[in-house]
Amino acid sequence: MAIEVIVATEDHVKYAVSICTMIEEAAKKRGTGIAKRDPEYVKSKMMEGKAIIALDKEENSEKVVGFCYIETWSHNKYVANSGLIVDENYRQHGLAKQIKYKAFELSRSKYPDAKLFGLTTSLPVMKINTELGYRPATFAELTDDDSFWKGCQSCVNYDILTRTNRKMCLCTGMIMDPNEKKKNDDNNTEKK
Repeated sequence: MAIEVIVATEDHVKYAVSICTMIEEAAKKRGTGIAKRDPEYVKSKMMEGKAIIALDKEENSEKVVGFCYIETWSHNKYVANSGLIVDENYRQHGLAKQIKYKAFELSRSKYPDAKLFGLTTSLPVMKINTELGYRPATFAELTDDDSFWKGCQSCVNYDILTRTNRKMCLCTGMIMDPNEKKKNDDNNTEKK
């Protein structure tokens, strides 16, 4: 396999429908909440340089095998890495980690002072997030931007979120505050 993990461009919009199908099929198989994505929205993220794509490049062809994009909320104070997906035939090889690390790098370079956050039901994603400096967070610590939470409407668990007034759901909230991380790094350096 010759997998390339890169920032997506307008050259990759042709994969938007495949990516959305991959996300939807994964949601059905897992039976847990994964919000549906619209191909036009995925295309816009690619065009804005706010998406990571993983391609299996064979001799004369390439196939999309993974994807993730970044979104900003509350006037760029919060950034979410969303829509992380890996083709089921390419799982268990560290590809999700490569994509997530690349999305993290892109997020930090574009929005260095923003808090990075996400919602997930996936233990492997939680482990990757922890490696990147995220910690579990209550939903109150995440953005209060209504348009972010509106994205959860297509999830099978949306009724839980609404019943609890956006205080909890089956997803785990995780956050990485660069100011918190810097303070912890400074404290660890002083102890040495």
